[in-house]
Amino acid sequence: MQINILDDRLCFPDLSLVNAEGLVAIGGDLSAPRLLLAYRSGIFPWTADPVTWWSPDPRAIFELDRFHVSRSLARMIRAGDFQITINKAFREVIEGCAAPARGRRSTWISKEFIEAYTALHQLGHAHSLECWQGNALVGGIYGVSIGGFFAGESMFHRTSNASKIALYHLVQHLRKWNFSLFDIQMVTPITAQLGGITIPRAEYLRRLAAAVEKSASADWSPAITEPIYPIS
Repeated sequence: MQINILDDRLCFPDLSLVNAEGLVAIGGDLSAPRLLLAYRSGIFPWTADPVTWWSPDPRAIFELDRFHVSRSLARMIRAGDFQITINKAFREVIEGCAAPARGRRSTWISKEFIEAYTALHQLGHAHSLECWQGNALVGGIYGVSIGGFFAGESMFHRTSNASKIALYHLVQHLRKWNFSLFDIQMVTPITAQLGGITIPRAEYLRRLAAAVEKSASADWSPAITEPIYPIS
């Protein structure tokens, strides 16, 4: 398979020429303009040294109206033991996602990724949702937002189910603001439990093209300190 090498130009290869594994190209950088072009094009980075760009087929998503909440998760949400915030601790969330945890010694989230996505956050394109117990950050999730599209990048927990509760509130936030596509890249055992599915890359790209053109009206203000979405 021919491997495409990127230079300083802001462009990516035609995805119709990329195989199912999804390696699009190697090279380039993690600058904000290149990252935003990548997400608009259905591509995401996975490593920093070298930078690799991917678009797997099929692609994993959450259908926002089919997010599955188990009875046990619903009970925890109703209990209200966690406080939820938006964009209050973005860097701490991405650092939490990068930190070693049970079952993993390291992640793909290197210091280069932390700096690149923190810069995206400062430009208003990357957002976090945090889960707290008192003053302790016990879980969270972060991702990239363009129009009506959200790309979930990673989540973490330090207390059982904190990341699932953060994800539930993120889904409700995206639904409230009429997002139409929630990309999760690949299905994991946890996201499968919550309703994650895969769709063909071609379908994903059609939906992505429409989603990124939607008016970006969502409120990601840190002033929203308790976006609690009740569960029936």
